[in-house]
Amino acid sequence: MSSPRTLLSRSTPAASGMSSRAIIALLDRLEARSVECHSIMVVRHGHVVAEGWWAPYSAERPHLLYSLTKSFTSIAVGLAIADGLLSLDDRVVDVLPDHVPAGISAQARRITVHHLLSMTTGHSTDSLAEAWQLEPDDLVKGFLRVPFPEPEGTRHTYDNATTGVLARMVERVTGLGLPELLDDRVFRPMGIDHAEWDRVASGAAFGFHGLHLTTEAVAAFGELLLRGGVWGDRQLVPREWIELATRPHIETRQVGDQPPDPDSLAGYGYQFWMSQHGYRGDGYLGQLCMVVPSHDLVVVVTSGGHGEPPELPGALWQLLLPGMDGPVSARDDELLAERLRRLSFTPVPGSAGSSRSAGSSRSAGSSRSAGSSHAAGSSRSATIDASAADSALPDGTTVAVEPVDGGWHVQLGPSLKLAVGHGEWWESSPLGRPVVAAGAWQGDTFVADLYVITTPHRVRLVLDATAGTAVATWSTVPLTTLDLELHLRSPLMTRPDVA
Repeated sequence: MSSPRTLLSRSTPAASGMSSRAIIALLDRLEARSVECHSIMVVRHGHVVAEGWWAPYSAERPHLLYSLTKSFTSIAVGLAIADGLLSLDDRVVDVLPDHVPAGISAQARRITVHHLLSMTTGHSTDSLAEAWQLEPDDLVKGFLRVPFPEPEGTRHTYDNATTGVLARMVERVTGLGLPELLDDRVFRPMGIDHAEWDRVASGAAFGFHGLHLTTEAVAAFGELLLRGGVWGDRQLVPREWIELATRPHIETRQVGDQPPDPDSLAGYGYQFWMSQHGYRGDGYLGQLCMVVPSHDLVVVVTSGGHGEPPELPGALWQLLLPGMDGPVSARDDELLAERLRRLSFTPVPGSAGSSRSAGSSRSAGSSRSAGSSHAAGSSRSATIDASAADSALPDGTTVAVEPVDGGWHVQLGPSLKLAVGHGEWWESSPLGRPVVAAGAWQGDTFVADLYVITTPHRVRLVLDATAGTAVATWSTVPLTTLDLELHLRSPLMTRPDVA
């Protein structure tokens, strides 16, 4: 895979007046708390001073951002407003009259762009599931039908549907799809040419989630915000909009019985969360773009969500900010660079063949070389037991594990044939989106980790050769669909399941 275009210049922590020890301490904390990071990038004074990916994640891979997507939709709204096509006071019912349901309430008629951006429409809970239950093919109409128990503009409730409605309003007034608008006005002028969007069945981008970008592209977005919308010699986004979107418009509340988190209680802007320091775009499972203007700092993290929450962004303030102005050391920079180069998940441990198979075995962590080993054992098959709530495959799906030189071909049902390496990750793209996988035999049990590498998710496949059964379960449950096959199609066209 070719590397994406470099968007930001590189430097060292010492040259930017930043202590590498602080970044090492942050990595130590994340490791100690078993936080499953996929990438990290630290940008100071406009230069990338630290960057790392936990293999098999890598620099050239776009990563699903989940609700961090909302902050990009906010920028699209700002562009439409700057062009005079939309205003904060415009009402949903006026911009999208063909999506207005019969018998609409007076409050639903009053909902404006401001209410949607600040998530102060008056819904008491996230309306997304109910809106789609009421109107499976029209989220805007469903959103307007969900009752509004509180007055608009008075209380913040995190509500995914508000951003979906904003996306449709932007598309209506600009005549462009949300991806096309951001490509034309923001991404391509910045040099970002790899943005991919998950979509609903109609083909429209969700708007509230679904954008895939590389870590560096997200960091460049953070820099664009930090620079007041300027990229190079061009004003891509009005400074006034960025200042408006990234300041608090409403207080945020404690959610349920979760422990107090100062960053969650710092307020909400226009599709941006306020933080103890600066502001952030924030997505499910720890997709974060944190902008700290007071320190000329951007930190981006992608994650799989495991570990002891809440670690981020709190750990940044505890460990990273104290190191903003030294002490600095070239030797510490070298130690940090080496640490970042070695970031990796461990391939599944075990042998190349089951305890009843003949052939050689290879140790985990070895590199593949042509002719270095021979296929061990014979093909094994099983059927999926999907009784687990987080099963990635339907019940009864056939699974066949065929040994090949250095690994296996794993056939899942009729349409998914995946390459699985032994002691290393192999890549395959049977339906368009890549899977990176490694596995091993542990006695008579075959175990493989299947990374859906452009997302935070992976599937653990466990095949019991003696019983002839297998399970395939998600490490963290995707918000869109459990069906692994859909996640491997490009683009993913689905919507959250509605009970």
